[in-house]
Amino acid sequence: MRILRRRALAGIAALACLGLAACSGNSGSTDPSGAAPASPGSLRGQKLTLIAMNDPFAPTLKTLAAEWGQQNGVGIQVDVVGYGDLATRVRSDFVGRTANFDLLTMDIVWTGEFAEAGYTADLTKLIERDKDQLQLDDIYDAAWTQGKWGDKQVAFPLAGYVNLLNYRTDVFQQKGLEAPKTLEQLESAALAIGKSGTPAGWVANGQQGPAAAQDWMAYAFQSGGQILDTAGKPVVNSAVNVKSLETYKKLFDGAAPGGAKEFDWGQRETAFTQGQAAMVESWSVSRASYEKPDVSTVAGKVATVPAPMASGVTPKYAFGGWGLAINSASEHQAAAWEFIKWVTSPDVQKRWVADGAGSYIRKSTVEDKELLAKYPFQDVIGEALTNGDGDARPRVPQYSEIETAVGTAVSKVLTQNVSAQAALDEAQDTVAKLF
Repeated sequence: MRILRRRALAGIAALACLGLAACSGNSGSTDPSGAAPASPGSLRGQKLTLIAMNDPFAPTLKTLAAEWGQQNGVGIQVDVVGYGDLATRVRSDFVGRTANFDLLTMDIVWTGEFAEAGYTADLTKLIERDKDQLQLDDIYDAAWTQGKWGDKQVAFPLAGYVNLLNYRTDVFQQKGLEAPKTLEQLESAALAIGKSGTPAGWVANGQQGPAAAQDWMAYAFQSGGQILDTAGKPVVNSAVNVKSLETYKKLFDGAAPGGAKEFDWGQRETAFTQGQAAMVESWSVSRASYEKPDVSTVAGKVATVPAPMASGVTPKYAFGGWGLAINSASEHQAAAWEFIKWVTSPDVQKRWVADGAGSYIRKSTVEDKELLAKYPFQDVIGEALTNGDGDARPRVPQYSEIETAVGTAVSKVLTQNVSAQAALDEAQDTVAKLF
């Protein structure tokens, strides 16, 4: 029933898009793809609203948006909200076609849903038109999955994250442990450190819902597992996934600090920065904060490697983050596109990273000598980005339902002692009905 309802809404939204395209009195502003790039001064007096995720890049995004707006005579308001609020507000706006915002940060896993429903504008023609200005070869291949759906590009790469393993060098030295190169070595090190002392060996998200689902999906991916097979069919209860969830529980029971089974992203990060855990896998956007003494007690004691894969699994690293998309109902799409081009340009992206945004889409940024001197871990991020995989979590229209089913399964295993096989069998049945 939920799928039928979503498809019906998608159809309504698509018809609404057609109506707007046909009836708008300012077609150049609504769909700028056939026109030349906006000329200097032509945007003056327009107003844009951008709704953005409250991630570490948000303060930088607000600062840069204000600068661009002042340069171009455009009033640009940036509303920064939490994940749940963002997801609710943008979907409500899309279905109602109210255009309360012109731009949005779009989670990579929303790509299929938003593309199929026509919620966000297809940027393909604009990218082709302005390709020389955009310096496309400088953008990592994985970054394009922030909006790539079939032959459409419904968001432009903005804030790319890769999954990294961060570990305490002092603890590993004391315990005589080497940096984990495989997932098996990570598991062994975590259990060797254990949970009886401080720090515990390892920490991850255990809270039911998106937190547990996303962390375990990344772990299963490192094990060689997938949620959907190469044909797009659900394989939630594959043998690889079952084994990975069994080991995941073993790590929580034998190596995680107290309360970790209820941790979300913020609590997980706090556990690591406050010295409660010797290892954490997290998105690269968090890495710079570990070296800030005002928020981290482990500054200067952290080393980083790409999230290790199980022995025999081809090294690929989960890629995520946020694209910048244009509301297809916006009447200011030309201005919105000019802002996208500016904020994702090489020069501005260098400032983006230097200011602490912590996310990457361009090779030139990762390889910049000044930035490398400030953030020496960028070489690790570059390695992971080069081999990044934006489909480690399925970017399909059914993702939200998949995430719910998987999150429920993980929570049952961690907190109710349900077997991994039984929990994932149940999730498989639920997910299979979505296709």
